[in-house]
Amino acid sequence: MPDNDLIKLYSGRILALAADMPATAPLDSPQVTVRKRSPLCGSTVTVSLDAEDGRIVHYAQDVKACALGQASAAVSGAAMIGRDLDEVRRARDQLRAMLKADGPVPDAPFDGLEVLTPARDFKNRHASILLALDATVEALEQVTATELTDR
Repeated sequence: MPDNDLIKLYSGRILALAADMPATAPLDSPQVTVRKRSPLCGSTVTVSLDAEDGRIVHYAQDVKACALGQASAAVSGAAMIGRDLDEVRRARDQLRAMLKADGPVPDAPFDGLEVLTPARDFKNRHASILLALDATVEALEQVTATELTDR
């Protein structure tokens, strides 16, 4: 990777996001916890949450990832409270399309993920960038499945 590409990829904004991770305080007894790992780079994100009426009311994340995965988790983690499965799934799918198919930036409140647009050309980073949203979607799917079973 040429130096100019690295500088473009690891912009000051991405590094600032990575250094200011929200929602890192663990939850005492979360409804669900999901850990996702990128097999290519070994990055991991563990998400814990509580939901009421299908919406996230408490959210915590433990992020062990490259700066790009951390930046993605920082943007998404700041937007999670109050979101439901459809919103998080849409954000994940929009981010995937932005990275893999030159799609548009995800809708608000996840529009800060536009900072990761330069990562489109670095396919080996995509899985790490998607980890936080993948884990949150899976966690909300588990909550939904449990709620349906309990009825």
